[in-house]
Parts: sequence; C-alpha cells; structure tokens
Amino acid sequence: MASHPHLTACPPHVYVHVPFCSRRCSYCDFSIAVRKQVPVTRFIDAIKAEMVTRAIGASDGPLGSVYLGGGTPSKLGVAVSDITKLISTITEQPLSDLGEVTVEANPEDITAEVVKAWRAGGVNRVSLGVQSFDAGVLEWMHRTHTVSQVADAVRILNGEGIARLSLDLIFALPDSVKRDWVRDLEAAVSLEPGHLSVYGLTVEPHTPLGRWTDYGRVAGASEERFEAEFLEADRRLGAAGFLHYEVSNYARPGDDSRHNSAYWSGARYLGLGPSAHGFDGETRRWNARDYVRWLDLVEGGCDPMEGDETLWPAELAAERVYLGLRTYTGLRATEVELHRAEPWIAAGWARREGSQLVLTPRGWLRMDSLAAALASG
Repeated sequence: MASHPHLTACPPHVYVHVPFCSRRCSYCDFSIAVRKQVPVTRFIDAIKAEMVTRAIGASDGPLGSVYLGGGTPSKLGVAVSDITKLISTITEQPLSDLGEVTVEANPEDITAEVVKAWRAGGVNRVSLGVQSFDAGVLEWMHRTHTVSQVADAVRILNGEGIARLSLDLIFALPDSVKRDWVRDLEAAVSLEPGHLSVYGLTVEPHTPLGRWTDYGRVAGASEERFEAEFLEADRRLGAAGFLHYEVSNYARPGDDSRHNSAYWSGARYLGLGPSAHGFDGETRRWNARDYVRWLDLVEGGCDPMEGDETLWPAELAAERVYLGLRTYTGLRATEVELHRAEPWIAAGWARREGSQLVLTPRGWLRMDSLAAALASG
C-alpha cells in the first residue's frame, strides 16, 4: 500500500479479531458470532474495507507482529493466508520476513492442507486452545474438540513446519468439576510446546457459567484453590524448563510471544475487526463489539470505532506500573516506589534487582492491589 500524506502509518503490531465460533464456550465473554457457515470472503472484504475507511497506510518501520485472535480464527480455514497477505500490503517486507504471525486455532480445525496454506501466507506461530486434557472437563466447558484431537493437531503442526507452538490451559475450575490439574500440566508438557498460556477461570456475567453461578448450580473455586493451582503451575512448569515470564505466560528460551510482550511494554498497535482495540501511544480506541454492527459500519464506508480514551500523564504512569509488574523483568522503579514497596519485599511478594521491582509468583496473585497502591501513592 503506497504511502500518502493523508494515510495513517500502521503501528508495528497488528491484531485482527476473527469472531466466528461453532458454539459459545461456557465461560466465554468475548465478542463472537456463532455460524454454521463462516462468511469467509465477506469477512476478509470487510477487514479490507476497515483499513481503507480508516486510511491505514504503510508502516513506518518493519512489522513486528501480526496476531489473529478471536473467536476462532482457524474457522477461516485456508483463508487465514488471505488475511495475512492483506496485512502484508501495509509493509514493504515480503511475507517471509514478517516478524511473528500468530493464529489462534482449535485442535479440530488443524489439517495438513490448512497448515500448508497458513505457512504460505506467512504464519509461523499457532496458539492452540486446549484448555484441558480431560474429556469431561471439555464437555463442561462446551469445547468442540476431543482429547485425541489435541495430539493430532500438534503432530500435524510440527510435521508441517510450525516450529513455534503455544498451548492454552485454564485452571481454578469449580470444585464440582472433577479435574486433575497436575495431570493436565503433565500432559501439556509431554507435547513439548515452546509456550504455554495458563489462565485462571473467571465468572463473567451473561455467560452460561455466569448464569449457572447465579442460579446456584455452580460455585467458583475458592481463593485458596486458585492460589494453590497457580503456584503448582509455576513450580511444575519451571521444573520442566519454562520461564514464567509474565503472570499468565510461560516460555522456553526464545519462545516468548512477541505480540503479547508488545502490549506489556506499552507499544503502539492496530486493532482490526469487531471489538478490536488499538493504541497509538496516547489514545486507546475500540471497535463496535457486535459483529453485525461492525460489519454494517465498514460495509457502509464508516469507521467502526465505538469509543476512545486519551490517557493523560497520570494514567500513563499508572499503566506503566501495572504493565511493568506483570512481567518477570519487573518495573523500573524510582527510589520512592522502591521504598513504598519495602513491605511487599518483606512479605515475600516482591524482590529488588537493582532499580527493578519484580513481583514473585505470590506477589502476582496480589498484583492488582499492589499496582494500585504503588500508582496511587
């Protein structure tokens, strides 16, 4: 896409929200559109229309990462390559030189034909939504894959040259869901991924899980179990050679997510698709959440932005604290901040490494309140 004085240069990181799913998982509060037949061509044309409407021009440097999230981007099948080729029009780089191109995928969507097309489109990383290796748990979650399909998907991805693989797991399920967390961790490690994302289950309103909780059919995990399973993952994955490099993420050396790391560093990024967020360094904007609403806007030649907010110096400072404390390198703190954190260090929630304030795993469990206390002081 040629440069033009009226075009906005694309930030170095791009997120595309692909909303399509076969069904809604019991815990999911994301922007999704359940479709038996995915309108692939129409969606790709709509992404292109959003780029045109928003006058997004060539990037002012190399693209560091492209991330297709959702929803279930793998529901686009081989057309994922068309999305990545579309993104490549805003950079001078050939597809093979794009930094990191990630696709979130469900195990049942992985075939050799599909992965070959992704590779041709520039995809070099896949994040596989596993969540559990227990058939009963998968059924409770409303997941659409089987346990055996996970191993099949990993075998195909490895065989077709996707060297960078991440697996997602969810912990802290309700006590009524009989789940062996240690067995799930061991099963994930046995597949030898380079990256694991481990998320604690949260009960969101307007989800099946939220309704079950409201009706008293399900009680969420206790804080004690949440903490025990979080720390169990830290111990076992650390022993298996993974670095706990961010509160919810583990990686072997060199396999950390460049895209997500960009968020935690406060980098600029572009969001495309329904509910997608973007940030230019000062202002955050977000698109219409509903897929049909987003589609109507972009097909009508309108910017699909639903809202925006400018972060003033105090807000940027608070965000610097929160984002810094999320990562294993920690926050580059002032002497005042380090002094204020001395009680945390004494409690074993943090440690000082020169001018860096680094939370321990137990500190991460208290991160929101610690960050708020530091930012407000």
